[in-house]
Amino acid sequence: MLKRELDMVILSDVHLGTFACHARELLQYLKSIRPKTLVLNGDFVDMWEFKKNYFPEAHMSVLREILKMAANGTKVYYLTGNHDDPLRNIGSFAAGNLILRDKLVLQIDQKKYWIFHGDIFDASVTISPIIAKLGGRGYTWLVILNRWIDHIRLKFGYSRVSLANRIKQSMKRAIKYISDFEDIAIDHAQKQGYDYVICGHIHQPRIQHIPEKNITYMNSGDWVENLTALEYRYHKWSLYNYDPNDYKIENPRLYPKSIKKGRAKIASYRIEEEQSKEMSA
Repeated sequence: MLKRELDMVILSDVHLGTFACHARELLQYLKSIRPKTLVLNGDFVDMWEFKKNYFPEAHMSVLREILKMAANGTKVYYLTGNHDDPLRNIGSFAAGNLILRDKLVLQIDQKKYWIFHGDIFDASVTISPIIAKLGGRGYTWLVILNRWIDHIRLKFGYSRVSLANRIKQSMKRAIKYISDFEDIAIDHAQKQGYDYVICGHIHQPRIQHIPEKNITYMNSGDWVENLTALEYRYHKWSLYNYDPNDYKIENPRLYPKSIKKGRAKIASYRIEEEQSKEMSA
């Protein structure tokens, strides 16, 4: 597969080690790109839900692919989130192209960037971690239920549906929480003189420029529901949305029976023509 060359890719909220993680889809995406810099912006490995008896091969393959990318020259930043907060006890750490940080400040095209997971703006995490963990488990089971419903809907010809997004859209408090989170992140970034602020945590992919504050807010989304990433190429940011059709490989040997029969008849006619020409000669 021809890989897309990218300057930077930002992923967040992959939640490896949980049933909700779309590891196979993420692996397809990672194998299709060659970024100069890869930022894993928190909750990449879910240490809240980590179990010794559940870390499938697909999840291991994602880790191996990340290491392979680092070995081939990609600079990989792992920024800690609330679901992988034990790593915060280590502090800053670097081993070759693998770099562990709590946040990242970069200068890109003369613009100042502040990249961090975003859980510091979540009161449920900072004030009551136990409630946050219970909420996280409820969310995981909701996603699992969603997959069963999607499986049934697809069999009957209906499109997929996101229960979590439906619930968020129907709950004013949830909408206010997302809006408040974004406003707080934007305000803090503006006060500190940043041109861009990039978060994860709330699983809501977005690129939004706020002209009155002269700042751009971005969120890379997640690989549980939305399957999104932020990509930077040709001095421009874009939001990538996973589409399974992008990764379908057409095998020329696999044709419907009718086409195979038609091709077989054409081949037999050609053989008969060649034989008749040889006899006449």
